[in-house]
Amino acid sequence: MQPIPDYALSVVEQLRAMTEAGTLKADAAQMGVASRLDRILTELKSRRPAAKKSALGWIFAQKRKPEQPIRGLYVHGSVGRGKTMLMDLFFNLAPVEKKRRAHFHEFMADVHGRIHAHRQKLKAGETKQADPVPPVAAALREEAELLCFDEFTVTDIADAMILARLFTELFARGCTLVATSNVEPTNLYRDGLNRGLFLPFVDLLKRYVEVATLDSPTDYRMEKMESLPVYVAPISPEAHRQLDLAWRHVTDGAPEATVSIEMKGRQVDIPRAVGRVARFTFDDLCSRPLGASDYLAIAQRFDVVFVEDVPYLGPEKRNETKRFIILIDALYDASVRLFVSAAAMPEVLLTEKKGTEGFEFDRTISRLFEMRSADYLELHQINRHVADI
Repeated sequence: MQPIPDYALSVVEQLRAMTEAGTLKADAAQMGVASRLDRILTELKSRRPAAKKSALGWIFAQKRKPEQPIRGLYVHGSVGRGKTMLMDLFFNLAPVEKKRRAHFHEFMADVHGRIHAHRQKLKAGETKQADPVPPVAAALREEAELLCFDEFTVTDIADAMILARLFTELFARGCTLVATSNVEPTNLYRDGLNRGLFLPFVDLLKRYVEVATLDSPTDYRMEKMESLPVYVAPISPEAHRQLDLAWRHVTDGAPEATVSIEMKGRQVDIPRAVGRVARFTFDDLCSRPLGASDYLAIAQRFDVVFVEDVPYLGPEKRNETKRFIILIDALYDASVRLFVSAAAMPEVLLTEKKGTEGFEFDRTISRLFEMRSADYLELHQINRHVADI
């Protein structure tokens, strides 16, 4: 992301400045969404409290009921259309101190953690409030009057069952929601277990947010990735520099975070993540006791995966080699875009080709080569789009 100049008062103005500077192509679809974001900015500015003229005025202000939430915005569309960029611009310009931006899964993990903590307090007799949702919502609203979510998607039944109650409380407290997603609201939690219990949230969402489609004709992420280094070897400072360059391009320089994927009572830690892009070292993925189900969960959760510092795979790394084979199979089958830095090119990574592992690694070599091709990138885009419909 380019830094926002002092004169930029709106998302539309910022887009125009970037277009005039040659750092962005003119895009009518993006401009349309930008104007809707500017409507929210204008309303947020008009809602900012006036300076308190007296202690008595402050007391009365404290007793006022929460304001009605400003109607938010839910932007959906295919990957690579500029949703993250627009969210960056909007969030940076939002004229409120109490604002929060998070990946939706991270936010819900926080919510469940707070609910658990409240139940522990109830069990210990530290509170008499049996229902944890209202106090959790109150605490969240106290921390942020504006909530911005990247990659809004609902796949977990625990999330689905609580969303309507949680956001009823948040909206009642004047919270404003802005979100990006690959799917329209009516397709959230599609085919999910007990989806009928989730549908009230969809109705609630439509009442409190405007729904906009970002249907730009250009896939900017694909344009970027076509020119980026995909597999760099040998491992060196230059290889790390090239992977860092690719990372910055694919993530648009957005802030990264450590996230976790829940896996049947345990967690798979993702050391570096931005939206649907994740970055690992080889040791993160292959030197730990992970299995096929873990790799499949990663492939489902992320569209783009970076794997750094793949070493030569000798007999002493037999377990790591098996995991690497399974990892590449999972990413390949899910059409995940892969960026790798390695000790050598794929055909010489395995130092001894013997038995079943040698045969299986031939398939891995083939897939690593194919995953570098323009055809695979196109397939990645098609399959990810179909998965979001």
